Amino acid sequence: MQRGLAVDRKASAIVWRGAGRRAWLVAAALACIGAAPAAAPAAAQAPGLAMLDRLESGRWELREHGQSSRAPETLCISSGRRLIQLRHQAVTCESYVVDDGPLDVTVQYTCRGRGYGRTHIRRESSRLVQVESQGIADGFPFDFAAEGRRVGDCTSTP
Repeated sequence: MQRGLAVDRKASAIVWRGAGRRAWLVAAALACIGAAPAAAPAAAQAPGLAMLDRLESGRWELREHGQSSRAPETLCISSGRRLIQLRHQAVTCESYVVDDGPLDVTVQYTCRGRGYGRTHIRRESSRLVQVESQGIADGFPFDFAAEGRRVGDCTSTP
């Protein structure tokens, strides 16, 4: 019997011919890698982040937890999706939806050359959310938890 890896085309599997624990681990790892392309189409169908779309647009204030003396950050949002990249605003990033539930979402994103982040947003109402985000922005780490609250309409300044 020949030793080495062989592909069993009928079973769509990688089989190890020979003995040994290390060989079995290698074969198991390769089998898992071979299964990854089958899962790729499901991952490519990104969830819709509907919870963020149900947040009211307008002027929002973000107050960091534990920072009561600091003035809140104010932003005008047309979509709750803007809350995902608070430390990477106006930067095009690739994102991956980790969890998309009716009351909370988690999104991980990467901004080539600018950093990355992972944001969890929990909806309390269409005007109130809890935001937790951490990552690296322009070479520096960030980690914050904040309450986001809609406080009015956006006003345009001339």
